Amino acid sequence: MPPARADGGTDADGGVGAGGGGAGGDSSAGSPVGSFPAVPAGSLGDAPADSPAGSLADPPAGGDASAGAGRGRDPRTRAQGDACPGALRLHSADDGALARVRVPGGLLGLRQADALADAALRLGDGSLHLTSRGNVQLRGLREGCGGELAELLGAAGLLPSPRQERIRNVVATPLSGLDGRGHADVGPWLRQFDAALCAGGPLAALSGRFLFALDDGRGDVLSLGADVTLTAAQGGFALVRLGQGGDVLRVPGAAAVRAATTAAAAFLDAVATGAVTTGAVAESGRRRGVWRIAELGDGGAGLVRTVRERLRHDGVTVCTDPDMPDISASGSAGAGGHAGAGAGAAGTWSVAEGPVPGLIPGPSAADVTLSVQAPFGRITGAQWRLLTECARRDGRGELRLTPWRGVLVPAVGTAHGPGRLARLSAAGLVTGPGSPWRGVGACAGRPGCAKSLADVRADAAAVVTLTATATAAPAPVAALPVYWSGCERRCGRPPGDRVDVVAQENGYRVSTVRDGTDSAADGAGAAPVRAAPAALSDAVAAARTATPAADPGGDTVTMATARPAPSASTRAR
Repeated sequence: MPPARADGGTDADGGVGAGGGGAGGDSSAGSPVGSFPAVPAGSLGDAPADSPAGSLADPPAGGDASAGAGRGRDPRTRAQGDACPGALRLHSADDGALARVRVPGGLLGLRQADALADAALRLGDGSLHLTSRGNVQLRGLREGCGGELAELLGAAGLLPSPRQERIRNVVATPLSGLDGRGHADVGPWLRQFDAALCAGGPLAALSGRFLFALDDGRGDVLSLGADVTLTAAQGGFALVRLGQGGDVLRVPGAAAVRAATTAAAAFLDAVATGAVTTGAVAESGRRRGVWRIAELGDGGAGLVRTVRERLRHDGVTVCTDPDMPDISASGSAGAGGHAGAGAGAAGTWSVAEGPVPGLIPGPSAADVTLSVQAPFGRITGAQWRLLTECARRDGRGELRLTPWRGVLVPAVGTAHGPGRLARLSAAGLVTGPGSPWRGVGACAGRPGCAKSLADVRADAAAVVTLTATATAAPAPVAALPVYWSGCERRCGRPPGDRVDVVAQENGYRVSTVRDGTDSAADGAGAAPVRAAPAALSDAVAAARTATPAADPGGDTVTMATARPAPSASTRAR
């Protein structure tokens, strides 16, 4: 099928940016923490294309920017319908067509993983591009390959029925059931939920940008800007959060998936009936292109009441829970929240960055989870083969993709872990927390995107290389992540606090985003930095290691250096 040009809106999958060219099972949520079951043929990972419990699988062209629900262009300006790409609706970019293959919860069986690699090699640029929703994008697809791609992916169980393919947007705690932490394994929720999405019905009307999140209680996916979030709580309960604010509902864990689908259906009803308000003006939600809960006039507050009433009508015990973690824009759980529950030993996960690269121990001393990250989310065919070989020979035949552009290989024999990690490191993947690549992301940039003003990935790589050679010390643990963008659209930018490096006509603008406020908004720090690596390295290092300090009046925020960052340009001389 010919590629369809996307509308160029803020991309919901982030980081691999094409924008502008340029889990079946009846186990309850309260079941004991175990692990995702292996993926046998004909089950979750290998179901036929039309199976409701088919493969697990993200939103608008370019990457999972979904993390910022409601940001980007005002929905009133959207002249077209949701043009979010998928595996059947390709997006046209400067480097060829782009397909987004949704992988709910990031869970892949080896048959699926092999099919993705085959598609990338035979039809595309040979690499797999991970998104910030834990999905996969295939880039550089040749013209007219849509039918062949659909046949290849469908045979591996990576496609549900065509109508539901783009709505299977589900992120889940990657380490759930693997490291003995959290309140419950979200695997049963994931399988039940994907089956519900693939079953058809009214949820098929959801946009390709609407996002669901399943958190096992540690809080790692709470800050990803999902429209509906299920969080496992103590006592076998589940917390249901709509959007990013307002009241939180508590339901029995066995009713969690029902609550989430009820919430999504209530959202669609609100849109269809015109219950979408901006200021004093109410107009048709469908005409305005309302795709996310945050785009409702009240941010979803009214939706909470509707969902509570519907669940009670259906006999579900539901109450308002005041103990949901307060996830601020910084992406960390407030004191007393659930994010730290079951966190265990420090260093195995981070709310802001997900699983730490390296070997992550589990409840049993016999095996570990191997964790790696991919620079810019791009995994070459050779790197992918090393990962699948590890899963096939030393693991349990499964890969998990993370919303932080990483890959987990579960249940690797402890004796094999260090050797496998060393091979992946030699292949160019991030395998340790001290890597200068940690926290660095970028959109596609030139030459893949016509709107980009610069080859941002080349410039970012030059800065990372300079930083690595200038100092052996890694960035401080508290260093902000940094995201490079080729234009002001900033496709695929992550949620939460970060350093934004945005290409300008005469260099780059380096600014910090804290609690949703960009330091460049009022002109502060807006002067472009020349594109020389040394100058950029100094500016980025200073921004990443700075902390906010409120003035006495508390109305403005200035930047105060938390710890002096070594000058890369000075050390490089």
